[in-house]
Amino acid sequence: MSAVLRPARTADVARVAALEVDLFGTDAWNEAQVLAELSAPGRAMLVADDVARHAADDAAVGERPQVVGYAVLGVAGDVADLLRIGVAPAARRTGVATALLAHLLPAARAAGAERMLLEVSAANTGAQGFYAAAGFAEIHRRPRYYRDGSAALVLARELDGTSGG
Repeated sequence: MSAVLRPARTADVARVAALEVDLFGTDAWNEAQVLAELSAPGRAMLVADDVARHAADDAAVGERPQVVGYAVLGVAGDVADLLRIGVAPAARRTGVATALLAHLLPAARAAGAERMLLEVSAANTGAQGFYAAAGFAEIHRRPRYYRDGSAALVLARELDGTSGG
């Protein structure tokens, strides 16, 4: 699967909130929270549209491309926070998350950030592997952070100003 990245719009809020529920369960953001992030100062929200749906959109006027992934970045001073990154289960391991992160790393650096932080569940080994491959390392652990009782691993990566972030 190939995806087209674009800035999120208000019309994407319902789909992003639905993905939140699928991906994060009780820790999901609702539509109001997604909408608040979309318009919050210092935030950038990207979505990934399924390219196949883009092609179908050409043939079937009025059908919207399907959002299969999204990411939310917050930048404050020299620190960027990757607040969310999520990919629909059917689109996993197709490069969507990699593309989203690859776009956000230089964007964070361009906004003045020198490092990026994120939190990931200690129970989410797949995401931990993804972030390790992208150069993130654990700097802290927050016990019983998530509603399911799992710890949050705080990961960090320096943004060195190169094209890769």
